[in-house]
Amino acid sequence: MSLSLAAIWRISRRDLSARIRGLRLLAICLFLGVATLAAIGSLTAGIGDELSRRGQTILGGDIEIGIAQRQATDSELAAMRKAGSVSETVRLRAMAIGDDSLLAELKAIDAVYPHYGSLRLADGKIARAPAKGDIYIGPTLSDRLGIQKGETVRFGEATFRVAGIIADEPDRLGEGFTLGPVAIINMASLPDTRLIQPGSMYEAKYRIKLGPEQDVAALAKSLEAQFPSAGWEISDRSNGAPGTRRFIERMGQFLTLVGLAALVIAGIGVGNGVGSYLASKRSSIATLKVNGADSNVIFQIYMLQILTVSLAAIAVGLAVGSIMPMAIGWVAGDILPVAPGYTIHPIPLLVSALYGLLIAIAFALPPLARARTVPAAGLFRAIVEGDARIDRRSLGWVVASILAIIAIAVTTAREPLFSLAFVGAAFGLLLLLTGIAWLLRFIVIRLPRPNSPLPRLALANLHRPGAQTQALVVALGLGLTLFVTLAAIQTSINNEIKNSIPDRAPSFFILDIPRDGSARFTQMIKDADPAATVNMIPALRGTIVEYGGQRVDQLKELPEGAWVLNGDRGLTYSAELPKGSEVVAGKWWPADYKGPALISLEAEVAATLGLNVGDSMTISLLGVEVPAKIASLRTVKWDNFGLNYVLVFSPGSLDAAPHNMVATVTVKKDAEKVLAKSLPPAFPSSSLIEVGEVTAQITTLLKQMAQAIAAAASIAILAGIAVLVGAIAAARQSRIYDSVIMKMLGASRSQILGAQALEYGLLAIVLGVLSLGLGMAAAWYVVVQIFDFSFSPDPAILAATLVGGAGITFVLGILGSLPVLAARPAEALRSL
Repeated sequence: MSLSLAAIWRISRRDLSARIRGLRLLAICLFLGVATLAAIGSLTAGIGDELSRRGQTILGGDIEIGIAQRQATDSELAAMRKAGSVSETVRLRAMAIGDDSLLAELKAIDAVYPHYGSLRLADGKIARAPAKGDIYIGPTLSDRLGIQKGETVRFGEATFRVAGIIADEPDRLGEGFTLGPVAIINMASLPDTRLIQPGSMYEAKYRIKLGPEQDVAALAKSLEAQFPSAGWEISDRSNGAPGTRRFIERMGQFLTLVGLAALVIAGIGVGNGVGSYLASKRSSIATLKVNGADSNVIFQIYMLQILTVSLAAIAVGLAVGSIMPMAIGWVAGDILPVAPGYTIHPIPLLVSALYGLLIAIAFALPPLARARTVPAAGLFRAIVEGDARIDRRSLGWVVASILAIIAIAVTTAREPLFSLAFVGAAFGLLLLLTGIAWLLRFIVIRLPRPNSPLPRLALANLHRPGAQTQALVVALGLGLTLFVTLAAIQTSINNEIKNSIPDRAPSFFILDIPRDGSARFTQMIKDADPAATVNMIPALRGTIVEYGGQRVDQLKELPEGAWVLNGDRGLTYSAELPKGSEVVAGKWWPADYKGPALISLEAEVAATLGLNVGDSMTISLLGVEVPAKIASLRTVKWDNFGLNYVLVFSPGSLDAAPHNMVATVTVKKDAEKVLAKSLPPAFPSSSLIEVGEVTAQITTLLKQMAQAIAAAASIAILAGIAVLVGAIAAARQSRIYDSVIMKMLGASRSQILGAQALEYGLLAIVLGVLSLGLGMAAAWYVVVQIFDFSFSPDPAILAATLVGGAGITFVLGILGSLPVLAARPAEALRSL
């Protein structure tokens, strides 16, 4: 019998309750997954759009040219001014000295600054450059040093009057990561500080404001072509904060994949929900088949119902997800780089909807196909005989849906290989858990039967027809594994920072130590602590302009992972192999080497650039090109908190270039306070970085990242709980059947409940051990192989995670058993 689509829709609509009774689990699971993905995608897109919209303000102009350790020459300035209006700023690290001292970011601005946006003070005034001798300071600097408006603070050899407290620095985000609060002075005041000396570490930035009709990209390329060896770092308004954008996009990609994993777990709940719903419709399906409805009609009727509920759940999830960025922005406050605002972003919403629809199809088809292919008599007997297998056609649609999910995840990702690996690992874990569930049932079947009836019944419930063991192991195994993985990663990183860093880290990093003052500097350290360790080396900055015969400015695009070619990099020269380095190719030069310039290059950078021993490399240093040959490749232990550099020159190569020294200093705790007060006044041009403060910043950042990941992962736990509830609901009819038979044979309610408690207790223990093993393995890989940290998770937190997950499994299982115990035998037998 074939029916028209209108007739099929009428039957489907009449059969579907307005309260979608039976398909609520399907709706809840899809809503959770889609809302999570939509929220993450909308938040990432919102921040990206806001960065693009405010590109001119963040950058400080339409084009920015950064130059390390020097200011622009007259010819360079002339070319910039020919292009448009130019604003010059100079930024460097310096010690702010009052009653105490604090590392700050000193920024000198001219009268033109800012081209876009406003420099706003705490009193609400819009300010330009402060008068000569005046200074604006950030609120953190004001609080830490106890300096208010009208009081004085010293930088270098100049004392400034505080003319205002900064409320908003328009280009703050474009300045990147900083180690201290900002302080702003007039460009005319900078020479008075005497902080800018030959070899000092500072950066001059020139922001160019263009006319509305000028081509920004073409003009930037033209300027770079005019001065190919100048060592410029050029940015334009289309990407004013590339580091921030890159971090947000990568974090968004990772959270999206975590959300997709949660949606996959929810998909198992979808399958359970549809299976439970169709089980309740067995009599209706059998009646339709007895009256002539063929398999296609049955499939169309219930597929329409499933699609209707799925689309409604997806729509609600999209609506909630689209407004979540506003709520996240309100809750997160200053944690986010920019407020995302409220805008509908169609692409992430469309991707989230596709994920939800494909998950619904992939997991709803198997139970629907089994109901479609079983004959009417088989449907009446299904309660005791179990379900039929899925047909090949439906299996093909399931496989196609899974492949489509993988294709969307890969094609929409910033890093396709990473996404492919993550999705592959998620589905691999899904298959592994499915195999473990099958193995568990296989083992339980072959175990000796206990003499006691309750344990015997509990074990039988794990492998009986219609048992939900596989669904529970897969869904809750995925959720708990993910949570154990995140807990182990977070606690390992926290323990690394808490325990390992203090053991290896020095007390201070000191920058810009004058070469002629290095002996006096060392003596001051030794006077404070005779057992102090001082490691001092030359410090310069340069830009790679050529490698292996290729000019960097002539490359159409930089090689993947070639971050070392972006702007200027720190470099040094040394007669001896630096601590923490090991030569893996070539040879280290003799201590008395005096020949042509040689370079020792970090091995991973060499592999990225395709370089080897004997290849050429040219560095632009203060506008002068220094050609050299690669003498050796070496590995570097970056986590030893030493003075590590990608590029190390041979002695004699750069000695004549203006430069200062940098040092690490390790002293006793009581000497730290003495040096923190005595060093800044004695070396006003040097910057003293306390490692403890840097560690605190890193710890805060890692905690914020961990909280964001945990928030996304918590959806997986919610989905797992929904799956558990669905599995209990799917097995309710068969449980009632068993309960009635057992009651008729004389079993009491306490005995029936005890058997089910043993069943869920055993399942909780198995899932706990399983999740612990899989989660620890995944966390070890991330911590050791990716982060290169030691693996030291917190046992207490892991135990709490496992106990909590296993406890939820047990409690929900017992609560789901209570309605089964309440079933009356006579009433239950009539409904079978």
